[in-house]
Amino acid sequence: MFGKRVGVLLVVALFVALSVLPTSAQEPVIIRWFVGLGTGINPDQIPPQEQIVADFNASRSDIQIEVQFVETGAAIDTLSTLIASGSAPDLIGPVGVEGSNAFADAWLDLQPLVDSSGFDLAQFDSQTVDFYRIPGQGLVGLPFGVFPSFIGYNKAIFDEAGLNYPPVEFGAPYVMPDGTEVEWNMDTLAEVARMLTVDANGYAANEPEFDAASIEQYGFSTQFNSGRGMGTLFSAGNILAEDGTAQIPDAWRTAWAFYHDGIFGEQPFMPSEIVVSTDEWGNGNSFQTGKIGMFNMHLWYIPCCLGTIVENWGIAAVPSYEGNTTAKLHADNFRIMGTTAHPEETFEVLLYLTTERGGELLQIYGGMPAREADQAAFFETFTANYPDDITWDVVTSALSYADVPSHEGNLPNFPESNARIAQFKSLLESTSDLDLDAEIETLRADLQAIFDRAAASS
Repeated sequence: MFGKRVGVLLVVALFVALSVLPTSAQEPVIIRWFVGLGTGINPDQIPPQEQIVADFNASRSDIQIEVQFVETGAAIDTLSTLIASGSAPDLIGPVGVEGSNAFADAWLDLQPLVDSSGFDLAQFDSQTVDFYRIPGQGLVGLPFGVFPSFIGYNKAIFDEAGLNYPPVEFGAPYVMPDGTEVEWNMDTLAEVARMLTVDANGYAANEPEFDAASIEQYGFSTQFNSGRGMGTLFSAGNILAEDGTAQIPDAWRTAWAFYHDGIFGEQPFMPSEIVVSTDEWGNGNSFQTGKIGMFNMHLWYIPCCLGTIVENWGIAAVPSYEGNTTAKLHADNFRIMGTTAHPEETFEVLLYLTTERGGELLQIYGGMPAREADQAAFFETFTANYPDDITWDVVTSALSYADVPSHEGNLPNFPESNARIAQFKSLLESTSDLDLDAEIETLRADLQAIFDRAAASS
């Protein structure tokens, strides 16, 4: 009996011992990060991104990041192949709105992950969060790097004309030369731009002696802008209606008429496409010639393309239209593929890249942090090379007026749709005797045909 008891005890002891022995470590979840649809693939950008990945991997045993860098020209084809083969990555970015359109239906709705994790969206301007809410798709991204828009202006041109600068506060009035305060809206912008447009004899566009055939300085320009972006200065809108048909927002019809009249009207104040494509006018970058009074500028233009000729420049609020203000937004962020097998882990990586290491990444990529808490530190560095009298609050304030929906949003058969809109914009800016209403209707009909072909092939 004693022997049997000892045997039982030995078996029990062996079972307990085996149960507490360490098991083989669980394999970590691999999160594949794809870089190439936007910035991030320049040779000087890759090592610091790899270091951030190495830091994360060293700090975690349960999740590991594998990063893949693909040249921008090959990124769409490479990602398409990965998706088709069932080997889609988990995380994409950084990528802009337009760059994401090739995979418009591929993104995961992040709202459930935001809710389950308790991530606080209040750290962003609410308009920048809504910027990523797509009807039928949900919250496809979180705000990260942003490039707000505003009015850039040449102070020397304003000073020479004896005009006050545009207001730096959104909603503030413009002060006319006689001291009268008027609403800073698109009509006021046009009036001021005419006073800034000067011919070879020094006459402004609002003077009877003005010679439109010898303009040497223009008051306003739409450089580096798309047809939809030009419309968005008047109001955010969508060429794709909720029922899937093509439409032209009324405010955009008004906007396009405003621009055509500004180029070819009796008192022109904007250069045509033909003018700005010349060497004399900067080959598209007309503001840097020092002969443009104002244009609708994004933050990226300042370090990218401002040039050295315009040394005395400023930034101001975007004008309103019918009481509403829209400051179109360019933005980069990270997105999770809807096919990921590890949404929670990928969301952890996304938050690591955009919050914990977001400041470092934005130094690599460029762009203002969308997180309000990070913006002061950004401007301490960003503003070091620029005039001390720039009111940088204009930039952060512009986020509250971001265009929802985005002027870069997806359209059916996006490459063809986008090319057709660009064709219309070129016609608008180069044809003086244009039947604008007829061309707008032709544009709508052509877009409808493109949308129908896209629907038929899906």
